[in-house]
Amino acid sequence: MLNIYKARKVVYQKLKRTLLASYPSFSELIGTEVFIKHENHNPTGSFKVRGAVNYMYYVPPEIRKSGIVVATKGNHGLAVAWAAREQGILCNVVVPENNNPQINKAIQAEGAQLIEQGVDFYEAQNYCEELAENAGFFYLRQGNEPEILNGLGTMALEIFEDLPDVEVILMPVGGGSGCAALALVAKSINPDVKIIAVQAEEAPAFYLSWKEGKRVITERALTFADGLAARSVFEVPYLILKKRVDEVVLVNEDEIKKGVNLALTLTHNLAEPAGAVTLAAALKMKEKLAGKKVVAVMTGGNINCEQLVEVVKSECESD
Repeated sequence: MLNIYKARKVVYQKLKRTLLASYPSFSELIGTEVFIKHENHNPTGSFKVRGAVNYMYYVPPEIRKSGIVVATKGNHGLAVAWAAREQGILCNVVVPENNNPQINKAIQAEGAQLIEQGVDFYEAQNYCEELAENAGFFYLRQGNEPEILNGLGTMALEIFEDLPDVEVILMPVGGGSGCAALALVAKSINPDVKIIAVQAEEAPAFYLSWKEGKRVITERALTFADGLAARSVFEVPYLILKKRVDEVVLVNEDEIKKGVNLALTLTHNLAEPAGAVTLAAALKMKEKLAGKKVVAVMTGGNINCEQLVEVVKSECESD
């Protein structure tokens, strides 16, 4: 925990605390008191910037000189680009071909060199390894870096400071770094708090790993919640999560879209699909949550126009 408190001092040099808010209409829908942790209010629109800010603070001189390279489909690359600019570090961001153009523009606006390579995130990762070997850049692997996890853990400190008697926390899982950091801190503060991981049915790598007791790599991960489209969780987060997650909930594509709509209509926030799965999960398991004090982490708000149109269209068709 000492490293988390140290990270908070670093993180707060660049970032402000994010809001923990309760919305009566959403709590009424779920049937219990629910608070939303608004990580979508961070400067880059997601929780990822906490880890990036903390990591960049500790980057040694040789890496500052050579520069870094990261692979991303969105929030991680944007967060690293933002934090690198704040520290004056050269940053190269590799995205898959046909990546979200809005995310690409946002990354470039932060001063990073954008490189389009590969058909998916995993091919982009492979290209990062080539650049690290041939061009001398340091390859920042997001999931296993201790200082990234320490930075991400600061959101859990804020939750317990604002709501000490929280009983259940709902957190999305893609690669697993955010949920792992949250679970590590939360269980250290209160071992009885329930950590519920939320995944997309179409990208269930952690759910399968949790059920089978070993890290599973799936053949595909294609979901509307593109921020959760991971074929596996990272190694270090898995080791943390397998001992600390109490339950894993899967939500389907329609439920994810419903979550985005709930964020928009009941909390007046734009949530990206990956950030809205906790709202969808709360609705899906409302009977289990009855009488509990619940926090749902809205991890990001970087929804693109096409996704938003699809959500609105889906909601109109269901009425």
